[in-house]
Amino acid sequence: MELEKFEYDNAIVKNFIIASAVFGLVGMLVGLIVASQLAFADFFNDNFLLKYISYGRIRPLHTNAVIFAFVGNGIFAGVYYSLPRLLKAPMWSKALSNLNFWGWQFIIVCAAVTLPLGMTTGKEYAELEWWIDILIALIWVAFGVNMFMTIIKRRERHLYVAIWFYIGTFITVAMLHIVNSFELPISFMKSYSWYAGVQDALVQWWYGHNAVAFFLTTPYLGLMYYFIPKAANRPVFSYRLSIVHFWALIFLYIWAGPHHLLYTALPDWAQTLGVAFSVMLIAPSWGGMLNGLLTLRGAWDRVRDDAVLKFMVVALTCYGMATFEGPLLSIKSVNAVGHYTDWIVGHVHIGGLGWNGFLTFGMLYYLIPKMWNTKLYSQSLANTHFWIGTLGIILYALPLYWAGFAQSLMWEEFTAEGALAYPNFLETVTQIQGMYQLRVLGGLLYFTGAGVMVYNLMKTAAQGTFAATEADQAPALPVTYTPSTNEYWHRVIERKPIQMLVFSLVVVAIGGIFEIIPTFLIKSNVPTITSVKPYTPLELEGRDLYIREGCYTCHSQMIRPFRSEVVRYDPVDQEYSKAGEFVYDHPFQWGSKRTGPDLHRVGNKYPDSWHFNHMLDPRTMSPGSIMPAYPWLLEDNIDYEMLPKKISAMQTLGVPYAEGYAERAIADAQAQAQKIVDNLAGDKIKTDKDKEIVALIAYLQRLGTDIKNKDLTK
Repeated sequence: MELEKFEYDNAIVKNFIIASAVFGLVGMLVGLIVASQLAFADFFNDNFLLKYISYGRIRPLHTNAVIFAFVGNGIFAGVYYSLPRLLKAPMWSKALSNLNFWGWQFIIVCAAVTLPLGMTTGKEYAELEWWIDILIALIWVAFGVNMFMTIIKRRERHLYVAIWFYIGTFITVAMLHIVNSFELPISFMKSYSWYAGVQDALVQWWYGHNAVAFFLTTPYLGLMYYFIPKAANRPVFSYRLSIVHFWALIFLYIWAGPHHLLYTALPDWAQTLGVAFSVMLIAPSWGGMLNGLLTLRGAWDRVRDDAVLKFMVVALTCYGMATFEGPLLSIKSVNAVGHYTDWIVGHVHIGGLGWNGFLTFGMLYYLIPKMWNTKLYSQSLANTHFWIGTLGIILYALPLYWAGFAQSLMWEEFTAEGALAYPNFLETVTQIQGMYQLRVLGGLLYFTGAGVMVYNLMKTAAQGTFAATEADQAPALPVTYTPSTNEYWHRVIERKPIQMLVFSLVVVAIGGIFEIIPTFLIKSNVPTITSVKPYTPLELEGRDLYIREGCYTCHSQMIRPFRSEVVRYDPVDQEYSKAGEFVYDHPFQWGSKRTGPDLHRVGNKYPDSWHFNHMLDPRTMSPGSIMPAYPWLLEDNIDYEMLPKKISAMQTLGVPYAEGYAERAIADAQAQAQKIVDNLAGDKIKTDKDKEIVALIAYLQRLGTDIKNKDLTK
């Protein structure tokens, strides 16, 4: 049989490797700054750059940099290396490969610029504005086209398990991103989510949980199935287990999003579905972990000496830990303890630092010597990196687990007389400052280890010669193929990539359809409350400022139906949050972490002057607070000219403002602003109605006040 000659493109892999390493260091450095802001608040509170590096603005920068820049570039590097070799075919289009690379880096730069400037949608892990979302979709499609055309032009009939995970990743991420990114733009810098309240929360965490599942998990499982057998020089332990792993994982994962919303205003049936499927997820997840670890049978003696295998073993172990802890946290009784606490942050970083980080490190240690035709510069430095990084993970996660349990126990503790033992939320923050400082130490160790790796790999490349292309040869696929009568049924699917794409889409779409559509179409899922009215123009502007400053990263707006929460946050009426209170919230603001108290009933709790002074210097009103100051809110002016556009956009989204109301929005906003200015003047605080602080006060004073009427209808 005649062999066809071809070449693999290593240059594109090199580009993605460099980008992953550089943005990895940047993302980790931003993470260190974010962690330090909680541990050493006084230092950062006096920084002249505070407006652009305040916690609420750069925490999303950290998550986006690590997820989409560090891990994202790592995914592309691994796929562009492994896919052609598995298919015995070069990537279909170098132009699309380069478009993928440069387009993705441009998106990352856009995120790095816009997020510190306060351009955000306010939806966790999906903060980038509408035009960047469009760019993401276009570049992702370019990647997918390149991948599928390479699969179609392949010289290897069988699609190896890693490719199944690449296919599942592509189609599911596309679906998640497009559905969650339905937004109504009103300017280059601002858009509103098409969904509101309960529906927005469900769609967002359907996306948010599955961004973890299908961007941080499935592509890395594909890389695991390729690089662990290669590094260990062993076949995959079980082909049949890999089949069960893939199909069970992608079917079950998509249902699990509601476990992020337990005890919230989400309908109980949706919460229950999320719990049930989350618990089932442990089976395929651990099946994949064991398949990876058992692939190393007969190679364990090499693990002691080979840094590549060390990183991969710990990566799989962390994957197993995170995928055990996830189902555990989805059980309602456990979620009641963990949700809104630092336990969740520790859990996420076991996956991020251990699973994604260590597998990426192992992959880079494997690839650089191969692509530069040399040996690793220093095994000793690689082992040093391994132990520093492992210690960093431990010192990062364990203090946060401790902090999470401390927070939960303190929030829920009552005295013998029936009063809250710690009525001042700040007491629960000051008690865990030591844990935050240990977290910084763990992050610093992990960051240092990554720096050691970059130095080691640079020295490795310097001593070798880079092979921009790599020659190979293989016979072309025959035009016709007659399957064996005793061929395993799954081979039929594996030979047909488009069929596999369609099957994967159907499997992952089922969960979203059964959870999202009933929540939108069945009115009883979101009972209306007649006393809940749209925000006034000034309150809407204040809400946009609240979102711009990332207040949702530290504060929730969701009082769960727990005695401890209703007593703490609404001691008079003791009303927990109702679904109908959020029908005009584009986007929802339920939060996922409480570094500060819940704000859903903060309206009319304090005078306007308290909020003014609290934003100017939080420590004057709450001694010991770790909240940053927001002095620019007292100096910057409200953009009143945008208010008519914002009101018109809300009307388009179904908010029932009166016809023609946009024309008088500015006048109404200024009249309400003047009342707040007069209230402040009564407390000897001088400001004017054009300042942003006035709009923010208007919004905060509105929160949770509509429910006081208690007029509920269906």
